[in-house]
Amino acid sequence: MSEPDRTDVERSNRPLLWGRFSLLVFLIAFAGVLLDQASKLWLVYGYDLGAAGRVQLLPVLDLVLVWNRGISYGLFQQESDLGRWLLAGFTILVTVGLWIWSARSTGRLSAVALALVIGGAIGNGIDRLAYGAVVDFVHFHVGTFSWYVFNLADVWIVAGVAGLLYDSFKNGPNSAAK
Repeated sequence: MSEPDRTDVERSNRPLLWGRFSLLVFLIAFAGVLLDQASKLWLVYGYDLGAAGRVQLLPVLDLVLVWNRGISYGLFQQESDLGRWLLAGFTILVTVGLWIWSARSTGRLSAVALALVIGGAIGNGIDRLAYGAVVDFVHFHVGTFSWYVFNLADVWIVAGVAGLLYDSFKNGPNSAAK
């Protein structure tokens, strides 16, 4: 049996729940959740977007209230309480996994990207627990093309995934495996 190489030892010594960038991850995720929830609460209860109906901000951008009982792009729509709780449970498991990944992160970019995904997942998870559906309200459209309706949490998730993809390729094709 051979002696473990240095990278194996470094990986095994990484923390499980709190790492070098954990405070940064926490603060970014927390700020993302606050902005997401504040925008949703204001639009649903303060502005009463449901009663106001569609509000045109730009010729290509509207505010419109949509209750998404599925996940991204309306996939896996759940009308039952069982489906709602299964999606909520899945969100919790994924968020814990992402947190552990972020605690073990060795780079600031990956930590920030994971923080954005965590903040988005928690923001949408809160909606699912509180309302049984995710509050979506931003509708982008051009001519007959209509993009799906989304929220700030979705923006955080997409930006975080883009950051993770960029980070995985920035040092070459095999950098993600290191």
